[in-house]
Amino acid sequence: MTELTLVRGDITDQQVDAVVNAANSSLLGGRGVDGAIHRRGGPEILAACRDLRASRYGKGLPTGRAVATTAGKLPARWVIHTVGPVWSREEDRSALLASCYRESLHVADELGARTVAFPAISTGVYGWPMDDGARIAVETVRATPTSVSEVRFVLFGEPAYEAFAAHMS
Repeated sequence: MTELTLVRGDITDQQVDAVVNAANSSLLGGRGVDGAIHRRGGPEILAACRDLRASRYGKGLPTGRAVATTAGKLPARWVIHTVGPVWSREEDRSALLASCYRESLHVADELGARTVAFPAISTGVYGWPMDDGARIAVETVRATPTSVSEVRFVLFGEPAYEAFAAHMS
């Protein structure tokens, strides 16, 4: 059974097998978690992402999908990049958000990762309401069959931590 834990802090500090990056479809870095992972991980991550763009993902990584690269200088073995949906009042995109967590766990299983750190995908610049994002994250991870022994939600700030904690019980 997978253990779910909450950590208040910086995802780039986590000593885990795989860190999940809330990437944009270009895979070439951005703001928020994506920018922090690229900055701290160093040029090896960007080089690996450029290779992915030159081969399988010429048009970018589709929303809801996940792919792994090296973790560069991060204290992890791999980075699993996933593209979360932008929140919309007009369209229910919750299945795409759930897919980010599910697909990331599938990639982790393929890699043999036993510990995985997730951020609160899509809840930053993509505007997903934190409470709903936390609910989808926790429910999806709990419902997804995986060999991962620990999923660690690494949350920046008290409101995110409280939202996830409310859905853990």
